[in-house]
Amino acid sequence: MKQFLLSALCAGLFTMTACQKKAEQQVETTYTATTPLVDSIDLPKDYAANINSLRNVEIRSQQKGLLQTAYVSEGQYVKAGQPLFRIAAVGVDEEIAKAKAEMEQTRIDLQNVTKLADNKVVSVNAKRMAEAKLRSAEADYQLAVKRKHLSLIKAPFSGILGRIPLKVGSLVDDGDLLTSLSDNRRVMVYFNISETDYLDYRLHPERYTQSGLQLVLANGDVFGAQGRIVDLGGQFDASTGTIAMRAEFANPDNLLRNGEMGTVRLMVKKRNALMIPQVAVFEEQDRKYVFVVDKQRRVHQRAVTIGAEFSGGYVVNSGLSAGERYLVDGLQKLNDGDVVRFKTVDPRTAMKMNQLSAD
Repeated sequence: MKQFLLSALCAGLFTMTACQKKAEQQVETTYTATTPLVDSIDLPKDYAANINSLRNVEIRSQQKGLLQTAYVSEGQYVKAGQPLFRIAAVGVDEEIAKAKAEMEQTRIDLQNVTKLADNKVVSVNAKRMAEAKLRSAEADYQLAVKRKHLSLIKAPFSGILGRIPLKVGSLVDDGDLLTSLSDNRRVMVYFNISETDYLDYRLHPERYTQSGLQLVLANGDVFGAQGRIVDLGGQFDASTGTIAMRAEFANPDNLLRNGEMGTVRLMVKKRNALMIPQVAVFEEQDRKYVFVVDKQRRVHQRAVTIGAEFSGGYVVNSGLSAGERYLVDGLQKLNDGDVVRFKTVDPRTAMKMNQLSAD
C-alpha cells in the first residue's frame, strides 16, 4: 500500500512539473510584431513579346535556271555585297548574242535611212521610226545583259543567313526562295498592353523608371542590354482591348534572333506602398491572411489583398493599414483570439526576417 501511494505521489508530482513547464513555455513565448513598411518600390510589369530583326528579307531567285554554286552555308554571317549563289540561267548567253545582233542590225538600218532622209528619198518620219527601233534593240540588249548579271546573287546588307532549302544542282524558277537574311545588330520587340496600362504610361510617365526596358529571355535570363520604347500603335484592337508597342534593343553579340519569343518587363514606381514580408502571410482556401495584434495583445486573423509580389515580400492593397501591428513569426502556433507576448521591431528589420527565415 505504501509502495502504491509513493508511486502515485511521484506520478502526480511529475505531471504537475510537466504542466508547470508547459505553462511556463507558453508564457515565455515571445513573438515578433511590426507595422507595414511604407515606401516607394519599383515593381515589374511583364508582357509577352515577339522579337524581330531590324531587317529581315527573303532572298529569291530572279530567273529560271540551275543552282550552280552556293558560296555560303546556313547560319553564316555575311557582309553587304558578298556573293551568295550563282544560277546558271538557261539560254542567257544565246539571248545576249541575239539581242546584240539585232541592235547592230538596227544601227545599220538607221545609218541607211539617215542617208536617204538627207537626200529627200524617204521622209523624216522614216528616220524617226528607225531611231525608235534602235532604242528598243538597245534596251533589249541591256535587259539580256542584266539577266546574266542576275545569275550572281549577292547579300543586300550584312547579316545572318537562314535556312537554305535548295541544294546545288536544283532547278530553280523565277521567285523561288533561296534563303533569308537577318540584320540583328538591333532588334525590334513587339508587345501589347491594355488600355489601362497605356493611359497610365502616357499620362503618368513619372511612374516609370528611367532605367529603360528589360527583356526576359525564354530561359528566364534577363538580356544584358536595356531597351527603349520607340513606337506606339495607331489604334486599339477591339477584340483584345490592347494596343501594340514597339521597343528597340541593341544586340551587339547577335544573341537575339528573328522570330524568338520573350517577355518585356516595364519597371513601374509605386509610391507609398504598404509592404510586408512573405513570412508574415499564411494561406487558407486560396486567400491570404495575417495576424493583427490589438491593444489588448489579442491576435485577429485578417484577410489581405496582395497587389504585387517581389523578392521576399508583398505589396498589400487592402486589409492592412499603415501603423497597424501584425505578427511576423510563429504563425503556425496561433489561433484567432489568442493573447500573446511580443516584441516590436522596425519594419525594415522585419522585411529582412524573410531572408533569415529562408537561410
